[in-house]
Amino acid sequence: MSVKSKIELPPYVNCAISMLERSGFEAFVVGGAVRDLLLGKIVSDFDITTSAFPSEIKEVFSGYRVIETGIKHGTVTVMIDGEPLEITTYRVDGEYEDNRHPKSVTFTRNITEDLARRDFTVNAIAFNPKTNILDPFGGVGDLENGIIRAVGNPYLRFCEDALRILRCVRFASVLGFNVEEETSNGVKALVHLLENVSAERIFSEVKKLVCGKNVGKIMAEYPVVMAKIIPPLEKSIGFEQKSKYHIYDVYEHTYRSLAVSENNLLVRLALLYHDCGKPYVFTEGDDGFRHFIGHQKKSSELAEESLLQLKCDSKTLSSVKTLVLYHDYKLTPEKKCIKRFLSKVSFEEARLIVEIKKADMATHSPEYRFSEFDAVKILDIIDEIEREGECVSLKTLAIGGDELMNLGIPKGKIIGEILKELLDLVICEELPNESLMLLEKAKELYFKRTR
Repeated sequence: MSVKSKIELPPYVNCAISMLERSGFEAFVVGGAVRDLLLGKIVSDFDITTSAFPSEIKEVFSGYRVIETGIKHGTVTVMIDGEPLEITTYRVDGEYEDNRHPKSVTFTRNITEDLARRDFTVNAIAFNPKTNILDPFGGVGDLENGIIRAVGNPYLRFCEDALRILRCVRFASVLGFNVEEETSNGVKALVHLLENVSAERIFSEVKKLVCGKNVGKIMAEYPVVMAKIIPPLEKSIGFEQKSKYHIYDVYEHTYRSLAVSENNLLVRLALLYHDCGKPYVFTEGDDGFRHFIGHQKKSSELAEESLLQLKCDSKTLSSVKTLVLYHDYKLTPEKKCIKRFLSKVSFEEARLIVEIKKADMATHSPEYRFSEFDAVKILDIIDEIEREGECVSLKTLAIGGDELMNLGIPKGKIIGEILKELLDLVICEELPNESLMLLEKAKELYFKRTR
């Protein structure tokens, strides 16, 4: 992988570095910003590290708004030209007691000591416009070679902060990098330490990991990590499907599906869970083939349980549950079929399910890939139904409960039953979505129920 040899910083960052240097201090841009700039990416979030102690930083920027973001750990935020800029004193971390946070920090004037406490070599590169790149741990070479490597002893780095275990596999997934052997061994040996990481932080990493370009490879290499953070996947690892439709076990089918899917968070999360219920509901016939009746519902339930544990937001959780529940819905390019489908899911969800089915079917047995599934035509029909405003739900039915009660139909369960039956007739194109026709049919349906 080629890295850029020249880095350009925005004016407000250069301004801060110059002000610190004019006051006799060192200052460098550090961390992810340097890594991403070397990779040619657009960066909007910059961090500066400096030899100035917190009180000295505040004095240098006395004419600016200074926020004591984390002054105990040497960090202040300075507002320059309307942009927030975190500036942190070089520091050495003290003893870690909870596998997450240092008990104390000690400020230092030596930037190499500061870089030595960082997680991975690619994140331990510093840049100054005058002195250029400072790279004591070979991070630039690892960027060029596509390698994630811990700074120093990986076991020590992961024991200090267990979140680094997940960050390691996330970086490899997102950047498309390989993990250096000893670092990889550390990940696998210390995965149990993830128990000390909050659910919110885990889910933040999961969302990035599953959307990485290298997600399939990373899931294949680190099933132990995936099972730890997504417990419903554990039973799927090595679980043979014994089906003419599948050549991979459930876990391999899952990560292969993610690898070929649209890079959309909801699609990726749904695919992560879509078949996890199979080991819980399978039956095996006399012919040796396995059947997974009801796996969609079970997978949806497991997804909900897992996402709740991960403190997932309610909107994402609701969408993923629905996508998993209907991922196996049989879709044919016929308007009646698609309308019936749209009575169960929203237009947005329907389109996402088509993408999920494409990825799912792409990793079936070769002879059953995309069998009788025309995604383009199905999407065209979905677009047409939405564009024409055709009736696919009770919301778009020409009459509602009030109109039925005006006919003398009593309030209660029967109202919902009749409306649902009317909707089914409209979707099947056996009845037009016109109020007079619907009311006449409603009276007929009510009479049948009460005679």
